[in-house]
Amino acid sequence: MSSTSPQPGILLVEDDSQIFNEIKSLMGFMGFDTFYVNDLNALTGALNSGEFTCVLLGEFQGNRSRLEALEKIQSSAVPVILFNQDKINLEKYQPQFSVISSHFEMPLKYAPVSLALEAICNSDNNVNATTVGKLISRIPKLGGGSSAIQYVRTMIEQVAKTDASVLILGESGTGKEVVARNIHALSNRCKAGFVPVNCGAIPADLLESELFGHEKGAFTGAINSRQGRFELAEKGTLFLDEIGDMSLPMQVKLLRVLQERTFERVGSNKSIQSDVRILAATHRNLELNIKDGKFREDLFYRLNVFPIELPSLRERLEDVPFLLQDQIDKLEADNRGTVRLTAEATEMLSQHSWPGNVRELSNLVERLSILYPDSIVDAQHLPPKYQPASAFKPEVNSFKAKPPFNPALMFADLDEDDEIERSLLKKLPADLPQKISDGFSETAITKPVAAAALEDDGLDLKEHLAGMEVQLIKQALGKTDGVVAHAAKLLKMRRTTLVEKLKKYNIKS
Repeated sequence: MSSTSPQPGILLVEDDSQIFNEIKSLMGFMGFDTFYVNDLNALTGALNSGEFTCVLLGEFQGNRSRLEALEKIQSSAVPVILFNQDKINLEKYQPQFSVISSHFEMPLKYAPVSLALEAICNSDNNVNATTVGKLISRIPKLGGGSSAIQYVRTMIEQVAKTDASVLILGESGTGKEVVARNIHALSNRCKAGFVPVNCGAIPADLLESELFGHEKGAFTGAINSRQGRFELAEKGTLFLDEIGDMSLPMQVKLLRVLQERTFERVGSNKSIQSDVRILAATHRNLELNIKDGKFREDLFYRLNVFPIELPSLRERLEDVPFLLQDQIDKLEADNRGTVRLTAEATEMLSQHSWPGNVRELSNLVERLSILYPDSIVDAQHLPPKYQPASAFKPEVNSFKAKPPFNPALMFADLDEDDEIERSLLKKLPADLPQKISDGFSETAITKPVAAAALEDDGLDLKEHLAGMEVQLIKQALGKTDGVVAHAAKLLKMRRTTLVEKLKKYNIKS
């Protein structure tokens, strides 16, 4: 074990090697090396041979051994995070051992682990607090737990340790710079600079000077020599945002730098060696731009060594609640106020299409914190564009001597908050009232689903309706070969709603 690791070290004390592998994977993603010991002798040797950011203390040979482990760690003054234990243990041990900083539980998630490490940064016991604080600040959150965003995290972890050029694709506001910063923070270049350049925001005639620098007197107004972004990013990472907006002449010059690893400042003929990793991003379809003659094909293949495509927010709506909380946490951390959203408001926002993606969501949270500071925001407080159109339709009460037949009245005695009944009501044929008034039997209502005879001793209606819903879901999945999105269209519901029902009824797609 070496104390000269390029990343801060985490010492894991745990009996279960499988848990170690899970923790090591997450810590590796966050930029930490993890070392594993499973007995007191190994713990003593580890504490004597290396400096660690903190110790993660899990289930370890019973309470007696855990107490002995805490005593050894206490003498080394290394912060401790209890994990896989309840708060009772935290409250039990914390008064006796000042090194205990926090705790978190399995399964591991990025957010609680990050909060636990932030707690260490605020601890006076941590000799490496500054190092850890800088590391955490370098890794902005890529919020959400959907399969799409987990795949992006996997891609980041795989490419980060290499020097391959990465092309990050996605709509505006999806978090392309967040991905770039994660790649840099997890790379071997993390100790050097991360230098971003927005190629679309700098005029074409100034971009060359911005990237490569210039000598004094190279052009009107160049009163001093100036370093460019390539020099500032030496040994680090240069992030070229909106690369699709770069002019063709600049594309040629950039291609030369990528090929030869040298460049000249404007107004100079002296070549400067460049050791820079290039990350590029765009919201444009570069392959289409190549066909239109707006982007060089050779440069595209130089940049597109490892593409990462970010999904739009509408493609991962299940992440909306997590992202909302992330943004609220950021406001609180920056002392810019706070706001709380009710479950109904969160659900309504989870159904919005979010054309501005995560950036739009972030702006909305900040706007709500200004409108309703330190308050609870309900669905009715949301701006009109985030509410369904039906929420603004005035109620129209029609009073007639003999009102038309209303199929919903047949379910009047049911719990109006029950999701199963509401979903079944939606499946009733739109022309059913007219059919019944024309002489159809009311038993036609049960035609779309399986009928059941009402015995003398009664029937559990909710259980029966749930069974019918499961039957319909299975039929839809069978007709669509298990494709959830297509099955949701057949059932006239959102894909995320169907996914929740699959989990609820334990149906395998």
